[in-house]
Amino acid sequence: MGWIGLAAPVVRVGRVGGRGPVVRVPAASPRMYRRAGRLLWAAARTAVGSASGCPASLRAASTTEVQAARSRTKPSTDLNSFVLRTHTCGELCAAHIGQEVRLCGWVQYQRQDLFIILRDFDGLTQIVLPQEESTAHLKKMLCELPLESVITVTGTVIPRPPGQANLEMSTGKIEVRLQHAEVMNRCRKLPFETKELVKKSEALRMQHRYLDLRSSRMQYTMRLRSQMVMRMREFLCNLHGFVDVETPTLFKKTPGGAKEFMVPSREPGKFYSLPQSPQQFKQLLMVGGLDRYFQVARCYRDEGSKPDRQPEFTQIDIEMSFVDQMGIRKLIEGLIEYSWPKEKGPISTPFSLITYQEAIDNYGVDKPDTRFGMKIIDVTEMFKNTEISFLHDALSHTSGVVRAISITEGAKLLKKKDLENLMKLAKAQMNQDLSFFVLQPDGALKSPLAKILTNLEQLQLCQATNLQKDDVLILAGGDKAKVSAALGKLRLECANILECRGIALRDRSTFNFLWVVDFPLFLPKEERSEEYESAHHPFTAPHPDDAHLIYTEPGKVRSQHYDLVLNGNEIGGGSIRIHNMELQQYVLKSILKEDTGLLQHLLKALDSGAPPHGGIALGLDRLIALTVGASSIRDVIAFPKSFRGHDLMCNAPDFMSAEELSPYHIQVNWPNKIHEDSTNS
Repeated sequence: MGWIGLAAPVVRVGRVGGRGPVVRVPAASPRMYRRAGRLLWAAARTAVGSASGCPASLRAASTTEVQAARSRTKPSTDLNSFVLRTHTCGELCAAHIGQEVRLCGWVQYQRQDLFIILRDFDGLTQIVLPQEESTAHLKKMLCELPLESVITVTGTVIPRPPGQANLEMSTGKIEVRLQHAEVMNRCRKLPFETKELVKKSEALRMQHRYLDLRSSRMQYTMRLRSQMVMRMREFLCNLHGFVDVETPTLFKKTPGGAKEFMVPSREPGKFYSLPQSPQQFKQLLMVGGLDRYFQVARCYRDEGSKPDRQPEFTQIDIEMSFVDQMGIRKLIEGLIEYSWPKEKGPISTPFSLITYQEAIDNYGVDKPDTRFGMKIIDVTEMFKNTEISFLHDALSHTSGVVRAISITEGAKLLKKKDLENLMKLAKAQMNQDLSFFVLQPDGALKSPLAKILTNLEQLQLCQATNLQKDDVLILAGGDKAKVSAALGKLRLECANILECRGIALRDRSTFNFLWVVDFPLFLPKEERSEEYESAHHPFTAPHPDDAHLIYTEPGKVRSQHYDLVLNGNEIGGGSIRIHNMELQQYVLKSILKEDTGLLQHLLKALDSGAPPHGGIALGLDRLIALTVGASSIRDVIAFPKSFRGHDLMCNAPDFMSAEELSPYHIQVNWPNKIHEDSTNS
């Protein structure tokens, strides 16, 4: 069989748009393809096609994820409108054979002076270089061009030679025979290669974020984020009549909650603050009669150096009038289902629901990861008459309990050092003592406490915890809240250890959404337990069944707050709000001891015919991170801050001179070293 598309004896080579000299070049030969074709595409597939989270067009076209991702962006989207190119580097296929095309992108690879691989946001295309001596200058220019330089090429789409097609690549059946090329920008020597397989420290990636964004992983994540947000807008605004409202960024200090960033004004002693969330504004919009509000909101919290937190973050902010908890839950379930990426598989609705107390009792945390079991088991009853001293002392208090978690085949999977580390962790972080039991193959319990327990008590313990042979039981006694928290942390630590041993407990492709409801409305302050603080924020309404207790026993009042949890991570939270001015004022003034003067605008609004209302905020960064399997929310934000809240790329925050601070009536008491650094800079 002849070589289709290679019979033409010459091609035209010159500068883009016909400028510059034109020379005649023989077409590429079969021998040239046999020498380089297989090696080139094997290297490209290894470096790019197998990368986790790469764009659909850079992955194996046969996978469900790729097909779904491509279908989400291609059908009705013109990616070539208004620009210089005729096609993207990821869309050419057999249907384009014979067409003259113009591509723009970055030089990804150069191979044996025969090919270059051109990359753009959508994929890769192989460009066949001319081999005629008369075009040696053009070949030399492209072969010596630094990788990541930007070029445009014009050429004819031809089929890959027989046996050279790469069906795993979206453009693997074709290549482009070069006719014109123009260098748009030469690339300097870069601090790191942008290829996926080249490991870079996070600090280096953040310092040169504009390079890191070129990676297929970041390209995929940014586009998936954009698609999900757009689908959310469609669902809320187009299908359910929500109004997208932008609320102010410059606000005022508010009571409670996280610390806020202060912004100086030109009036002496007066400052704005950046809002932690649009909470008050969205309630005011309900008073204003907008009925349904939505915003992709930028929020700010000065939380210092907390792991996996950002001083500025994005949330999907929602508020509705005349709604109850059920209505909010149904809305959010529909929103997530509508915007969920098809390549991640379907999600099940309605989401599971548990109360706050059930979460603490069974998992030790209020945001449980339900992808694996290992639930906390209460064995208090069987130890009520125990002779074991530390358990007897624990149960002598009204809040005393004995609880345990069981680790399936822990005797085979856990080493002695693992158990010692668990004990150290519990003691160091929670001041909690532990006891371990192992059910041996002969049915006997192995533990320092086994000798103290009667045979009947041992049998009852095994039955109560469903202990099987080679299982390990971790037992703890003490205050109920303390024991639950300790076992909750140990449950997660045990999961980490088991996964290091090759036991898959938490499948990253599984997405377990969970509603947690009936939180406490108030919590005792850590420093003064006789005083209260809001469990979430002071605008949350009490549970209707507990409303009468707010004036007598506020510590027993449940709230109408709800959290949405995904795989052990809180991705959203909201509540039904207090819409009665008298109740809101009582909560602020009498229970929380807050200065109501700071909230007079809200109190007046609530006294002006405020409808019942409620809402929720979804943490967009964390939702996207969990969806794509990112290890940090910094990997799903285009320009994130570092662990310390610094912009390593732009060197922010930065110093300001006394002259620049003067209009804001601010003087800085400089520590000596910092003063020297600022002077030198």
